[in-house]
Amino acid sequence: MTNGINPREMILEILLQIEEGEHSHIAIRSALSKYQFLPRQERAFITRVCEGTLEYRIQIDYILDSFSKVTVDKMKPPIREILRSAVYQLRYMDSVPDSAVCNEAVKLTQRKGFYNLKPFVNGVLRTIAREMDQVKFPSREENLVRSLSVEYSMPEQLVERWLEAYGEETTEKILKDFLEEKPLTVRCRTYLNSQEAIVKSLTDQGVKVEPAPYLPYACHISGFDHILALDAFINGKILVQDVSSMLVAEAADPQKGDYVIDVCAAPGGKSLHVGDKMEGFGTVDARDVSQYKVNLIEENIRRTNSINVQAKVQDATIFDQESELLADIVLADVPCSGYGVIGKKPDIKYRVTPQKQEEIVILQRTILDRAANYVKPRGTLIFSTCTIAKEENEENMMWFLQNYPFKLESLDPCLPEELHSETTALGYLQLLPGVHKTDGFFIAKFRRK
Repeated sequence: MTNGINPREMILEILLQIEEGEHSHIAIRSALSKYQFLPRQERAFITRVCEGTLEYRIQIDYILDSFSKVTVDKMKPPIREILRSAVYQLRYMDSVPDSAVCNEAVKLTQRKGFYNLKPFVNGVLRTIAREMDQVKFPSREENLVRSLSVEYSMPEQLVERWLEAYGEETTEKILKDFLEEKPLTVRCRTYLNSQEAIVKSLTDQGVKVEPAPYLPYACHISGFDHILALDAFINGKILVQDVSSMLVAEAADPQKGDYVIDVCAAPGGKSLHVGDKMEGFGTVDARDVSQYKVNLIEENIRRTNSINVQAKVQDATIFDQESELLADIVLADVPCSGYGVIGKKPDIKYRVTPQKQEEIVILQRTILDRAANYVKPRGTLIFSTCTIAKEENEENMMWFLQNYPFKLESLDPCLPEELHSETTALGYLQLLPGVHKTDGFFIAKFRRK
């Protein structure tokens, strides 16, 4: 405990916020920024237990239900989250002794006013600590979907969907990859700075820097406390961005002087990348639906001093007549189910419903309809998502081709050779976690006829 702050109490508060609907990365970030004085070790502990408990929730609940007379769904929310985070520590964190995990959970139960539930929490956790190895998990032979769901902590409806779309081997690669810890990926802004100078600035501050796959200016960084303290970040020489997202600017292939509209731009990574590729010439119109989102873009424009990018509030579902047939390139990185980034935002997997899936496809088609009108004759439209759902990706692509005067254009001239495939030659790319070394992501390149 530091300065009266109890890390496990913080973990409980964060998990309860997430349970009430807050996004995990936001809940964790805002809690840690409130207590910036916490030692690095404690911050890391809080982050790991919160993320791990969330990632493994289905498996943890299966274990709890195997030992507790009261099922997880019948428990009071604070008790449920105390037990979940304790089981995560018992199962996945060797650095914390089992006795300490149990004792701290019991103390926290009392501190939260559940004095009469101390024996229950204590009994369940000590039994699990003793008999964890004896848990009988569902067998693949009897029920493959249930087995993969519990082993990789993924809702059954998603496991089923991916088995149907990608088969057992690829589905398991995807599920496995979502649970692997990954370093942060950044784009080095080599248009204004040499890669060597950026890497040196990072290593001088004790950061471990490794090349990321596919693109020479992409790096993995690790071993630092806070990105806001890194000179390379403060001075706008690096931007946090996954390689999959960087490939959008490569696919767009902007030329100096182009006019580019990014219809769903926040927080601005793709807009700024396109601006960099035009070396400060031309204009990138970075738009998004709210002032809050536009503020995020403007913050990045200021930090990177990107002179050819401008941000404005514009709802992508509402047609902007003034932009009709004006753009050389339109980027439509549309809102999506986000299944491709479950590894970074595990709460996504618990928010899935068939109704949400249908609504998102309608929204995507509305945005694509408006975006198509901004592309000048022979201009380019890049359609992208961070999901691996076929109805949002390939099916939307086919719908668009059938209804609008566009054709697909090969991505091969713009992509690194190791990503070339039958589909990239046609004009689209589906990146899959565990198959490719990126997030799950989809890119299609259309040329206006």
